[in-house]
Amino acid sequence: MTLSNVTLDVGGGIARAVLNRPEQLNAISPRLLEDLWQVCETVEADPAVRVVTLTGSGRAFCAGADLKAVRALSGDAEKWGQFMRLWHRVFDRIEALKAPVIVGVHGFALAGGLELALLADLVVMDAEARLGDQHANFGLVAGGGGSQRLPRLIGVRRAKELMLLGGWLTAAQCLEWGLVNRIAPAGTLASAVEDLAQELARKSGSANRTVKMLVNRAFDVDLGSGLDMEREIVAAHMRSADAAEGLRAFAEKRAPTFNAA
Repeated sequence: MTLSNVTLDVGGGIARAVLNRPEQLNAISPRLLEDLWQVCETVEADPAVRVVTLTGSGRAFCAGADLKAVRALSGDAEKWGQFMRLWHRVFDRIEALKAPVIVGVHGFALAGGLELALLADLVVMDAEARLGDQHANFGLVAGGGGSQRLPRLIGVRRAKELMLLGGWLTAAQCLEWGLVNRIAPAGTLASAVEDLAQELARKSGSANRTVKMLVNRAFDVDLGSGLDMEREIVAAHMRSADAAEGLRAFAEKRAPTFNAA
């Protein structure tokens, strides 16, 4: 696997992906998207991976779409369509990863960077970082999934406020709105993300994958169908090696030791 815009390190049950275009503030280009696709392939092929972290190098998590690519492609309907289809395929694949995904935001996540953060299962944000959607300030509209994922996460009115006014949110506002799970003291984001990943990696990979899948599908079905789905899938999980180990550990009053897969 050859990556040029993203780095990837796998070890201890954690796949650590880092956006690595610091001079361009990790702006999203076709090449960066292709690298993220390869990261997904690596993660999906490795049953030992229990957690994925995604952070950014340099001064910011992600400045959004690479405007050079946008200007070069937007005037050609076919090329623009290819770019956006690639974008959505990659984002959909990140969101669909079975292992929980943790995003760490420092500096800022702007526009497409915000849309990238929306894919995560858990988000940790540096206390001095900001999130924003600046499309409206330049007569543009979010096309990387923001109009659909954002209201599902924070509600319709707040999503419209952010997208129509093109403003910024502080870390405290993001926590209040439910955009992030935790705020790390300024300058400690890397250790906070790693600590959370380590905590998740010590837990059952099977249980984590099952919880993620059930919660992600919760709003796709009515409550009755969702409860039926939960009963069926949890029954299958209870026959797993991890569930058996967890029950043994509880009875023996010790910490469980879960399999890598």
